[in-house]
Amino acid sequence: MEELIQIIQANVQYAPYIIFGALLLAGLNIPVSEDAMLFISGVLASSHPEYLTELFIGVYMGAYLSDLICYSLGRFVGPKLFEIRFFANMVPPERIQKIHNFYENYGIVTLLLGRFIPFGVRNALFLTAGLGQMTFTKFALADLLACTISTITFFTLYYHYGSTVIDFVKGGNIVLFSIAAIALAAYYWRKRALNNSGG
Repeated sequence: MEELIQIIQANVQYAPYIIFGALLLAGLNIPVSEDAMLFISGVLASSHPEYLTELFIGVYMGAYLSDLICYSLGRFVGPKLFEIRFFANMVPPERIQKIHNFYENYGIVTLLLGRFIPFGVRNALFLTAGLGQMTFTKFALADLLACTISTITFFTLYYHYGSTVIDFVKGGNIVLFSIAAIALAAYYWRKRALNNSGG
């Protein structure tokens, strides 16, 4: 990633295309960080405002199409995907099962919230949506909303505040994980209480 970022910084005029292409590779589970691409896009747009529009379009379209690629792998290749060691190692079956349970319990909300969580969670979300045979239109529209919100949010923050945002983003992720954990615990205990009262 460091070498890729150096190449992007050294070739600002081609940066939107490099970022776009790198994010498409991320859809195939090639280890390209969407967060890093958003960061470098926002920072470059701040120092080179003449490329602001191109940089935003590059990172936005790259992120969205990357999601569709990842979803399509799950939907059209299916479980056979995990017979390939590379994909099996990138997204463990245990994580897929957990996310599948979230989809069953919370539906599209899982996708909307998960879009803000990095560290490999996003691709696992998209693969699971495909493996679960979520309709393409439903996924594409839900992810379009989620991708638009997250991309605009992070690009704008990085554009205005640069690297100082990173600590806040990390803190925000901790808060998000905490809220999700509390919500899941409350749901679990409520469901358990209903089952006990019914029995």
